[in-house]
Amino acid sequence: MCSGRVDLEFVLRAFSNGMDGVFIGGCRLNECNYITHGNYYALNMTLLCRKILEHVGLNPQRLKTAFMSSGEGNLFAEEVNDFCKTIEKLGPLGQREGVDKEALKARLDEIRKLVPYIKMAEKEKLLLRFDNLEAYDNLYTREEIDRLLLEAVSYYIEPGKCQACMICLRRCPVEAISGGKNKIHVIDQEQCIKCGTCFEVCPPRFGAIRKISGEPVPPPISEEERTIVRVRKEKAGVS
Repeated sequence: MCSGRVDLEFVLRAFSNGMDGVFIGGCRLNECNYITHGNYYALNMTLLCRKILEHVGLNPQRLKTAFMSSGEGNLFAEEVNDFCKTIEKLGPLGQREGVDKEALKARLDEIRKLVPYIKMAEKEKLLLRFDNLEAYDNLYTREEIDRLLLEAVSYYIEPGKCQACMICLRRCPVEAISGGKNKIHVIDQEQCIKCGTCFEVCPPRFGAIRKISGEPVPPPISEEERTIVRVRKEKAGVS
């Protein structure tokens, strides 16, 4: 499998499941067999994920990417052995860092839900290709990632403004919006990937989608309150 197919979600899931370290091996840079240069994407993703590990209190050395050709078995063995020694020194996940195991898993699982949002926010950087590897040193900063994760946006449908037009419901790529004809729509916050599609497609004359950052999302209204009663206007009679 191309190293570019290793998704950020895969790596975070491994750590959430208790893995002490993750090693990603890829083809040499600029030698991609599929001309997609997925190994550059893997490098960028690794650097991003390392900052996320720092954000949750883990040592970023628990994640490593190395590049080599299929004929360099000795190099592969050296890289893996060195990585294993590093992980052995660091010890079990979270122990050396002083991070509670259950709290760590809960935080990683929270961030896993934000992966689509993170990839969308960092899309341009994930696709960058630099000839000079030193240019990658400051590709992501701790402050940037802290801000990205702490100020993650959410979307909420204002019950008083929703007209049950079903446009956002039909356009949601993960079917996180429930509703129907004459039924106020509600966003399932657990399923929402924070892509902002609903915010973009909601008709301006309604303006029912609110973008929320830095504050909790209001709880959804009850099922009984979601029915919209429309009053038909009678035409005035002509005498």
